[in-house]
Amino acid sequence: MHQIIVNEYGGPDVLKYMPLTELRPGADEVLVENKAIGVNYIDVYHRTGLYPIALPSGIGLESAGIVTKIGSDVTDLAVGDRVATAIGSLGAYATHRLAKSYHLVKLPDHVDFETAAAVMLKGMTCEYLLHRCFPVSRGMTVLFHAIAGGVGSLACQWLKQLGVTVIGTAGSAEKIAYAQSIGCDHAINYVTENVAERVREITHGDGVPVVFDSVGRATFHSSIDSLSIRGTLVSFGNASGPVEPFALALLAQKGALYVTRPALAHYVTNPAELELSTSTLFNVLKQEMRVRINQRFDLADARAAHQTIERRESIGSNILLP
Repeated sequence: MHQIIVNEYGGPDVLKYMPLTELRPGADEVLVENKAIGVNYIDVYHRTGLYPIALPSGIGLESAGIVTKIGSDVTDLAVGDRVATAIGSLGAYATHRLAKSYHLVKLPDHVDFETAAAVMLKGMTCEYLLHRCFPVSRGMTVLFHAIAGGVGSLACQWLKQLGVTVIGTAGSAEKIAYAQSIGCDHAINYVTENVAERVREITHGDGVPVVFDSVGRATFHSSIDSLSIRGTLVSFGNASGPVEPFALALLAQKGALYVTRPALAHYVTNPAELELSTSTLFNVLKQEMRVRINQRFDLADARAAHQTIERRESIGSNILLP
């Protein structure tokens, strides 16, 4: 039994592979033997202290595995159940983890452990973004940054199922080609093209009603400049750093715009919302959704996984294997 521990904030080298002492579930907990673990950019935020955590700490939110022990008050899960989670306490980067039973969901037969670890957090993010934060509708045209990444590649396919025209951004010819292969209607290389200008060309000058932006500082102004009048910027991440403070008057100058900064935790606040989100995701996965796992790393090599996503070398998802 091993886990990754963070004793101090810093680069990937602060991720320490350590022995894990015996875990005993509390009354409302279960012990899960992890079979696959998701790697997400929020893990980088926790590691660096951008999102502060109490140190020392485990790290990681997303994992899938088998229930091996249950607490005395747990009635909805049993030993042997296949489960996954992407919310709750940190500690997914481990061979085994304790989790509250109400933070876990049973996996349907058509979702294997690696797929679950690759899509649970990213897929629930897509669900709340596209259905509840800014409900998109058939016939819309939207801009989604980082379209070839873990969230972006799922969102692209999800949007196409909903009948939406997708404009996506990516930073290399390889990523542009991948985005096109999964249905992105207009793939913009942000390294060689002006994103806002291209969006205006594609939309005949109108702009888009919504921009989904997980990049943050580097894309904020191109996102604002890509919106139509009364459009909405959904800023749900900051891979390039947090958005710098700006004057509210900018929103009026650009067309009475709206900006929101949501987080998954605010959309799965109770078991009913978790069930809504995951059941919607599992149904979407039945619709020939392509889940690309870019690279598999041993749990002990978590540092390499973080280096890969921070260098923006990933297409699709990365996972750790215990």
